[in-house]
Amino acid sequence: MPRATFYFDLGSPFAYLAAERLHEVLPEPVDWQPVSLGALFKLTGRSSWALGDHERRQAGMAEVERRARLYGLPPVRWPDPWPGNYLMAMRAATFAYRAGHGSTFTICAFRSAFQDGNDLSIPSQVLRAASQAGLDPQELEEAVQDPEIKLALREATDAAHTFGVFGVPTLAIDGELFWGDDRLADAADRLERAKVD
Repeated sequence: MPRATFYFDLGSPFAYLAAERLHEVLPEPVDWQPVSLGALFKLTGRSSWALGDHERRQAGMAEVERRARLYGLPPVRWPDPWPGNYLMAMRAATFAYRAGHGSTFTICAFRSAFQDGNDLSIPSQVLRAASQAGLDPQELEEAVQDPEIKLALREATDAAHTFGVFGVPTLAIDGELFWGDDRLADAADRLERAKVD
């Protein structure tokens, strides 16, 4: 049975939009895979639309807000500053999946960032999301310093890059990649076809 893999970074508002709708659009079990978007950018020589050109940044933020309204999600509240350094948050997500609370932590963290406007580069905000997801904050605080967790995130990011992932959100279905929160329906169609093949 083909499975879907959802590649995400907690700093991406488009990944947030996708995460909120995954369960509606893709009823099949989905493997959620944390990756470091900053590291992906370095590997691909790309940069975020949110950095650099002010008009492009404003247009991108307006588009995120428009899509949130379209999808029936709460108004987007932007962390200040954004984007920030979410490396600890992504290590926390990596640990959360190992601890069996991955998707719950991811949704709590995304909502903290883009519904409540909290800056996930601040460790206390990450720990608060962990607590909401049923994780022990102290255990998580230790885990994000664990060389094994750091390596796991790095290896997952490298593997995603090798597979062809260059940005988030990306869904992988049966070897095909779908980049962008507006490709969920296409990914769902591909999954249906894969089940028939």
